[in-house]
Amino acid sequence: MAAKKQLTLCLVHQHPKILLGMKKRGFGAGRYNGFGGKVEEGETVDEAAKRELKEESGISVDNLERAGILDFSWEGKDGILEVHIFKATEFKGVPEESEEMAPEWFDVSDIPFGTMWPDDKYWMPLFLAGKKFSGNFHFGEGDAIIEYNLNEINN
Repeated sequence: MAAKKQLTLCLVHQHPKILLGMKKRGFGAGRYNGFGGKVEEGETVDEAAKRELKEESGISVDNLERAGILDFSWEGKDGILEVHIFKATEFKGVPEESEEMAPEWFDVSDIPFGTMWPDDKYWMPLFLAGKKFSGNFHFGEGDAIIEYNLNEINN
């Protein structure tokens, strides 16, 4: 079985607005996404999500809601990215551009799916509806989705 690397993804959702960031460098550059990254040794997934949100957008949160867990894999590459997705509804501070991300508010009816990871359009409706979910996405050439599985989790 391929090794899993834990990552976080945090989206600030204050209906009808959602805060996304344009990734300026590194993995996923040129795409809008939530805020997040690697879980460092010695920190919990929740701590990592809060730290990454603060580093990338300048805002801090006290409370995060767990929304989902998605596994991502790529054809011809070893390893799986296990991404823990969080929702924040309240925050402190003002979103500011960092070296890595440029935050921008969008109306939920105008989310820029064309400049996001192709999987986002599948799970984002569950996220926006306050549903919990899990699944996996397997990508091929050009980050095209080869296969996926997405399940709503009933609490």
